[in-house]
Amino acid sequence: MKLITFFILLAFNLLFAQNAYEIVKKSNDNIMGLTSQSISKMTIVRPDWSREVEMKTWSKGTKYFLIYITSPPRDEGQVFLKRDKELWNWMPSIGRMIKLPPSMMMQSWMGSDFTNDDLLKQSSVVKDYTHKIIGEDNIEGYDCWIIELIPKPDAPVVWGKIIMHISKKHYLQLKVKFFDETLELVNTMIGSKIKDVGDRTLPTRLEMKPADKPGNKTIFEYSEIKFNVPIDNSFFSKQNMKRIK
Repeated sequence: MKLITFFILLAFNLLFAQNAYEIVKKSNDNIMGLTSQSISKMTIVRPDWSREVEMKTWSKGTKYFLIYITSPPRDEGQVFLKRDKELWNWMPSIGRMIKLPPSMMMQSWMGSDFTNDDLLKQSSVVKDYTHKIIGEDNIEGYDCWIIELIPKPDAPVVWGKIIMHISKKHYLQLKVKFFDETLELVNTMIGSKIKDVGDRTLPTRLEMKPADKPGNKTIFEYSEIKFNVPIDNSFFSKQNMKRIK
C-alpha cells in the first residue's frame, strides 16, 4: 500500500512540475513570439531626478536581440546586440565596439533598475531553471499561479531564484520577484496596462523596483509591438549595428 501511495505521489509531483514548465513556456512564448519588433520608452526614477530613454528593439527567438537607442541625444545611436551567446555594445560617440562578458549580466542596463540580462536575455527562464507551482493568488482581478524557478546546476544565470505570478488567463507575467544567490530579494517587477497586441494579450507597462532602494524604480512602456514579422538572421550582425536607424 505504501509503495502504491509513493508512486501516486511521484506521478502527481512529476505532472505538477510539467504543468509549471508548460505555464512558464507559454508565458515566455507569448512575450517573445517567433520574432518581435517594438518601440518603447524607459523612465528611470530616483528620489531627486528622473530621465527617459527611448529605443527600438528587434528579437528572433531567444538567440537574437538588437536594441537601438533613439533618445536622449547623448545616447542616440548606441546599439546592443545578442547573437547566440555573444553580447556586443556599439558606442558611436567613441567609435568603439565592446564585447560584454557574462560577468556584466548582473550590472545595471543604461543606469536603470533592469539588468543587462533582463534586456538582452542571456539566460532563459524556460531552459535554465526548474519550475514548481507553489501557490495561487489574485492580481488586479486575474487569478494567478505562483511558480518558483530554481537554477539548474551550472546554468549561466544571474539569479538564485525567481518567483513568477502568471495569470491563468492569457499567461501574463503580472509579478516577478528576483532573488540573488543568497536568496535575498533584489528586484520586483509588476506588469500592468494589459492590452490586446495583434494576436495576443500582454502587459504594456513593466515597473521594476529594487528591494533595498526606496524611491527608486524603472518604468518600461511599449508604444508599439509587432510579432512574427520575418527577420533574417543576418539582421543581427555587428556590421548592422553601425547601420541600423
